[in-house]
Amino acid sequence: MNAERFVSRLTRKSRSNFFYAFLLLPRAQREAIFAVYAFCRIVDDTVDVGQDRSAQRRELLRWREEIGRVFEGRPEHPAAQRLREAIRAFPIPRAALEDIIDGVEMDLDHPTYETFEALYPYCYRVASAVGLCAIAIFGYSDPRAREYAVNLGIALQLTNILRDVQPDARMGRVYLPQEDLRRFGVTEDELRDGRYTPGFAELMTWEAGRARDYYGRAWQAFPEADRRPLFAAEIMGRTYFALLRAMEASGFRVFERQVTLPASRRLAIALRCWAGARLRRRAPKTATVESTPR
Repeated sequence: MNAERFVSRLTRKSRSNFFYAFLLLPRAQREAIFAVYAFCRIVDDTVDVGQDRSAQRRELLRWREEIGRVFEGRPEHPAAQRLREAIRAFPIPRAALEDIIDGVEMDLDHPTYETFEALYPYCYRVASAVGLCAIAIFGYSDPRAREYAVNLGIALQLTNILRDVQPDARMGRVYLPQEDLRRFGVTEDELRDGRYTPGFAELMTWEAGRARDYYGRAWQAFPEADRRPLFAAEIMGRTYFALLRAMEASGFRVFERQVTLPASRRLAIALRCWAGARLRRRAPKTATVESTPR
């Protein structure tokens, strides 16, 4: 299978919450973001499949070397070949790609985090670094776009952590800070077993507040001059914020079923962001998360 077909099948198979954001991009940007996304999926799967830690570390090392070959113009893996085409077309930072690998490797070393300050570097590497790759593809003129991408990445990753708290715990990974679990009287066994308690609901409400804070920071930094090129990033942010609100509305009943957004809802968010970026040259800056469009 050639590189283009490999990456295309991988991204379409996933049908992630970002799918509609990707579809609305011009072809060159869409193919580049697909290449970055495929790289992220492959590297992430390296530590999610199997139990041989030595083999997983060797594979991550191989991908670090492959990133070097990507920037030298001699990649070997089909996904790396597509990534090479992407970096030839867009200024995707090598440091961000290497950060993503470093973040994934943290799952081999850090099954838990004592504080949010300890968790933050993980969120930055596996999510904010992806955002920095994305805005390099989308294009921007205001340097605040980097602050926007970093904060939005933290918000998205925190939302993922809340949604996947039980399957992560069953894999031996508890991303919610240990000090927060103690504060609300929640144990790791309760997370693994899916025991819904008042303490769990309070814990999740607390963590959702932290995620909302980072959505607010992102939207405060959003560069209005770049609304048009960054519309796909806004689709990602609005989609995940809607997912967070859906979890809140369910009372964080994430053990009973994975909270998702219907495809129609995701498509509506995507079309609204896409149309808004074209119809409005400038819009009033959002002051708070609660006042943002839904």
